[in-house]
Amino acid sequence: LQLLELLDICDADLVSTLPPELGNLTSLEYMNLSENQLFGSSPPSFARVQELRYFNISNNRISGTIPQEMFTNCTHLQYFDVSTNLLTGSIPSQVSKWKEIEFLSLSTNNFTGSIPVEMGSLPTLITLDLSSNHLTGIMTPHIGNATSLACLDIGNNHLEGELPATISSLLSQLSDLQLLDLAENKFVGSIPESFARFSLMRQTSIMQPIIRSSKVAVGFEFSDPDSMDIFWKGRERIFRGSPFVTGIDLSGNSLSGEIPSELTNLKGIQLLNMSRNYLSRSIPKEIGNLKMLESLDLSWNKLSGPIPPSISNLMFLSTLNLSNNLLSGQIPTGNQLRTLDDPSIYGNNLRLCGSLVNISCTNHSSPTISTLDGVKDHHDELETMWMYYSVIARTVFGFWIWFGALFFWKHWRCAFLSRVDVMQQKVMKKMKRI
Repeated sequence: LQLLELLDICDADLVSTLPPELGNLTSLEYMNLSENQLFGSSPPSFARVQELRYFNISNNRISGTIPQEMFTNCTHLQYFDVSTNLLTGSIPSQVSKWKEIEFLSLSTNNFTGSIPVEMGSLPTLITLDLSSNHLTGIMTPHIGNATSLACLDIGNNHLEGELPATISSLLSQLSDLQLLDLAENKFVGSIPESFARFSLMRQTSIMQPIIRSSKVAVGFEFSDPDSMDIFWKGRERIFRGSPFVTGIDLSGNSLSGEIPSELTNLKGIQLLNMSRNYLSRSIPKEIGNLKMLESLDLSWNKLSGPIPPSISNLMFLSTLNLSNNLLSGQIPTGNQLRTLDDPSIYGNNLRLCGSLVNISCTNHSSPTISTLDGVKDHHDELETMWMYYSVIARTVFGFWIWFGALFFWKHWRCAFLSRVDVMQQKVMKKMKRI
């Protein structure tokens, strides 16, 4: 079998360790052992298969580390998928040897450490999925040097830092980015306005996706197109290479500040999830410019003000969640919003009104005026309360100054007591006359 070029035993219910003898298949270019019940470690002998282009052992129970020799010897790899296993260790810097890699997925394992700066030296990399691990540190801006990146998923890790500081150089490079998932990390700070520079997300015309299947030298196509797990329309889904999908997921971080109005220039974006952050101020009034938007989740923030009427212009919107904010005023109606009739999508916004939440807008017709009146009344109450507190404080303060003077200065105390004695004697004399 040393001349074997393709080995595909996918989803065959195999229960076994990975046999080290597979390393003897030195002509092998395609190896797919995914969707089985394989366990144990990945044998170092795999590194002898130096012609390997496609390697997929995803969805097994493989443990241990990736053999270091695979990074240095298998330099023709284009597709490498070890996702959904039990792999550990850090991502080695030798990943820079894979100059032909297009798809790299290490997701849903137990990898630790930081993202190596060498990730930026992979010029052909299109899809990078490092999600659902235990990666720490900042997101290295060197990853922006991988200028072919169309899909970047580093969600559900322990990455931290301010987005503007860690991602600015990345944004200046990745103009072809199609999917960006930074969800469930520890990023802080504001959302960079430069997110609006993703050129593919600004286009609304139908085009061929950047994420695509790759071909190996022997002429057959990989059986699995590039794919990516992402939280879409309220559940976990896998996007594959055939549709053109664009999206940004920043949910589950500690981002603050307002939503940049520049994001409304991303007219081709289909997914936008910024839920579970600390975003404040109003929803951009130009939100209706996102004509291709299908899913919008801004829930669990501190957004205030009215829901922009232009949101009813989102004709493809099928999932909306604005709950648990501080929004006020009448809920817009019409067009696609008429199909979104679940009141929970506006839940826990106490100043919203409309038929969907069974609150009449009669008393909300002038939310700005009523809000100002409420603020004025509250201000008047505070003034009255502070006046009482001021009088009491001055009385107590004056008493202690007077008492302290008598207590600490002997001459004053003697004079005061003498004065009291004189007054007492005068009173007694008057009483005797009576």
